[in-house]
Amino acid sequence: MKHFLIYANRYKDKNLLMAKRVCDFLQLKGQHVTVRAIGGEREEKRASGQEEIPADMLRSVDCMIVLGGDGTVLQAVRAVKMGPVPIIGVNLGTLGYMTEVEPSGLEEALERLIAGDYVRQSRMMIDGRITFQDGGGREDWALNDIVISRRGSLQIIRFAIYVNGQFLNNYHADGMIVTTPTGSTGYNLSAGGPLVEPGAELMMLTPICPHSLNQRSIILSPEDIVEIEIPECREGGEQPVEVSFDGSHVIPLRTGDKISVARSKRVTEFIRLNQVSFLEVLHRKMQE
Repeated sequence: MKHFLIYANRYKDKNLLMAKRVCDFLQLKGQHVTVRAIGGEREEKRASGQEEIPADMLRSVDCMIVLGGDGTVLQAVRAVKMGPVPIIGVNLGTLGYMTEVEPSGLEEALERLIAGDYVRQSRMMIDGRITFQDGGGREDWALNDIVISRRGSLQIIRFAIYVNGQFLNNYHADGMIVTTPTGSTGYNLSAGGPLVEPGAELMMLTPICPHSLNQRSIILSPEDIVEIEIPECREGGEQPVEVSFDGSHVIPLRTGDKISVARSKRVTEFIRLNQVSFLEVLHRKMQE
């Protein structure tokens, strides 16, 4: 590797001290370094994934080093817009699942990156295609999850779920999560869904606070197509809901709209220095 892009979260990396530490070490080793910091001014735009890193910059980048937590990694993925740039995270927050490196082992990790002592791991992603009742449409994608949740006053949402065109079930819940293996440790985990090794290939449906005793997560094939329809509420009125992609890009929905979720043709590549890092982190999490 010769060109590194450092993607730093100002709120996690105070005064960009960690970014400077990484930059100084890499430059001392003869590497080319570009620094990109998020936070502060225009933070809302950056956090929503609207500000992308220019394609001409990405073409020359060999590796993206993300300084922050899992949320910062997701922002970085949206910033490169699934460009062919492998990502490695340095954990500056609480114990994260997507961040590979702890600050105490930073220099050793950088040495291994320069030497090419690592493996790449491809993570599956999902695409969401929204069809509005008026015939319009929108599309977006996610590495972690696509979440449909209520918008406005507290209310139970009704969902009609279809898989590959076949009716599965009606759900009454606070929301619905369609997640990838990478996203299993996020909102899916908080909602009671199963943990999945991030290199696996599958999709999961997890209802948020389902109003039933027999509605649990469902694990689906990565080739399945999930369609979620928003019917009328029980009293016959409209249901205002919203769909979010990786917790940032939010699109309002209402009765009559539907969203189709399928495996994306694109992937996100992570750099792994330790093949069993997920199991180690999971073990440490279970001890908390």
